[in-house]
Amino acid sequence: MGRNVVEKILQEHLVYGDTKTGSRAGLRVDQVYTQDATGTMAWLQFEATGTDRVKVPLAVSYVDHNMLQSNFMNADDHEFLRTAAARFGAWFSRPGNGISHQVHLERFSAPGRIALGTDSHTPTGGGIGMLAIGVGGLDAATVMAGAPLELRVPEVVEVRLTGRLNRPWVAAMDVILELLKRLTVKGGVGKIIEYSGPGLKQLSVPERATITNMGAELGATTSIFPSDEKTLSFLKAQGREKDWVELKADPDAVYSDTITINLSGLEPMMAAPHSPDNVVTVREMAERKMKVDQVCIGSCTNSSYMVMKEVASVLKGHTVQPGMNLLVNPGSRQVALMLARDGLLGDFLAAGARVLECSCGPCIGMGGSPGSAQVSVRTYNRNFKGRSGTKDAMVYLANPLICALFALRGEVAAPDGERIDVKRAKEPASYPVADNMLVPPSAEGRQTAIRKGPNIKEVPLKGPVENEIHAEALLVVGDNITTDDIMPAGSQILPLRSNIPAISEYVYRAIDADFSKRAVAAKGKGGGVIIGGENYGQGSSREHAALAPMYLGVKAVIAKSFARIHRANLINFGILPLVFKDPADHDRISRQDELLIKNVRGALKEEDASPRTGQTFVVADRTKGFTFEVTSGLSRREADLILAGGLLPYTRAKFTQSDN
Repeated sequence: MGRNVVEKILQEHLVYGDTKTGSRAGLRVDQVYTQDATGTMAWLQFEATGTDRVKVPLAVSYVDHNMLQSNFMNADDHEFLRTAAARFGAWFSRPGNGISHQVHLERFSAPGRIALGTDSHTPTGGGIGMLAIGVGGLDAATVMAGAPLELRVPEVVEVRLTGRLNRPWVAAMDVILELLKRLTVKGGVGKIIEYSGPGLKQLSVPERATITNMGAELGATTSIFPSDEKTLSFLKAQGREKDWVELKADPDAVYSDTITINLSGLEPMMAAPHSPDNVVTVREMAERKMKVDQVCIGSCTNSSYMVMKEVASVLKGHTVQPGMNLLVNPGSRQVALMLARDGLLGDFLAAGARVLECSCGPCIGMGGSPGSAQVSVRTYNRNFKGRSGTKDAMVYLANPLICALFALRGEVAAPDGERIDVKRAKEPASYPVADNMLVPPSAEGRQTAIRKGPNIKEVPLKGPVENEIHAEALLVVGDNITTDDIMPAGSQILPLRSNIPAISEYVYRAIDADFSKRAVAAKGKGGGVIIGGENYGQGSSREHAALAPMYLGVKAVIAKSFARIHRANLINFGILPLVFKDPADHDRISRQDELLIKNVRGALKEEDASPRTGQTFVVADRTKGFTFEVTSGLSRREADLILAGGLLPYTRAKFTQSDN
């Protein structure tokens, strides 16, 4: 039996376990990268392991999220990240060098490698044939300290592409919007998406990266394209031809499922508020004659030079509508330099665009928030309610060409019959390589003093799990709760990422303004439990959505199902993730119910737990007088992490034992 691309990479990197679907596999990791919103905590955690230097072949610390320096906090974090990278042997991408995923694609990504990133959109690297997986900061820290990545091997779904993206206003983003329309934000959970088929031949690496980037919205572990002549062409243009290897599935490779998308049949689409899978066609939306107030073009999904060049061709010679706010953020300094060199920056400015620095910006709610109840259409990957920084804004997602058209028309307009000539960009034969904003590791880094500003606090630790959890149901929520819901982002909160006591005050604030106060009160009486629905914790990799609740005394989350990264983060910080055996029990529990779970440690120590469901626990609702069963789904290692109080105490104890 032949192997697919994913199986080939997994087998090449296997340290222990098995690569069969559903098995636990320990994997050697080639690259780890962090971004500043999650990286401050990740590097504090790495420091806490006591490891002298990073033990992966390549580590990079990027600054791209917390760029607004309205006070000392972000600037202090940037200096901490710079000095920590120097001390521990990582590259440092300076502020202004660009969005981590775009820069990493340009300068470090390589086919056949395994990369971890402390950001859910790390799968961008799958566009170049790399198995790139988003993880929490603590997972990244322990891997940099020398531990393998342990992964429950997902099933691999083939997405076979046929035809060509030959319609004038259709772009790569429409491919992933089509897939989201079919599968929903839960359709990729427990899966890796592998692309194949004759339609690949036309797609450049930046177009492929757009598709794999937004594959995170499917809930997929990652997405990947094969490495072929298009991959080689991109690496040659970046001066990195030596990193190329051919990587393709065997003709008789087996997949758990196959989905076919005819690229020639796609039309421009939009994701309507407030979910990336709420997909409709632009043609349908245009019938509503909806006014558009803001357009944002860029982010890690759509900020490559090719995208920007095509957008400039639409805007050239035109002016955006009065009242239209057009924001453009190039993805990297390389892209910005090319735009300036080719005169395209002038086309943006002449059309009335506001050109932002090379950063995540409005995508993460750092500036660029729309006005009250305004309509914003963005080339970004998420349109969760309130993520833009404006709670009542109506945020839509669409491809860059369509966004440029909306900026000129001031409304949702169908492109049919448009006389604007969309000039498709060809991949450059060479990119200007200027790596002077990338600071390489130095062997003398051991002499570097790590600088920590007054806002940077030490990593809080949790003690070993108790044998009996006697806690209050702090909150009962429904399906598809996002990490933005749990731990909001934005310019007010992001600077507190390295200060857990301060940021904990914002946990669940948009849903329950008094949550943190009630959690603190419950902490003194035994702690709290959160009750969730399906796909609990979808969205970003932000481990603060687990770390801050742990600090507030949350002992367990009981949900109908969990998003992958958030479940891992809960385990990493010693919070027990439990799944209702009967989902109907969710509706029987009310806020402030008194819950009791007995024999927790005893059950976690059981060696004969089911490999699929893990341990079974009986939960007593003592307020209403009924009991219900839940399962953990914990592997042996995950159960040990909970017993120890989380990954950091577990790792420190393990390193201490090995030193002795």
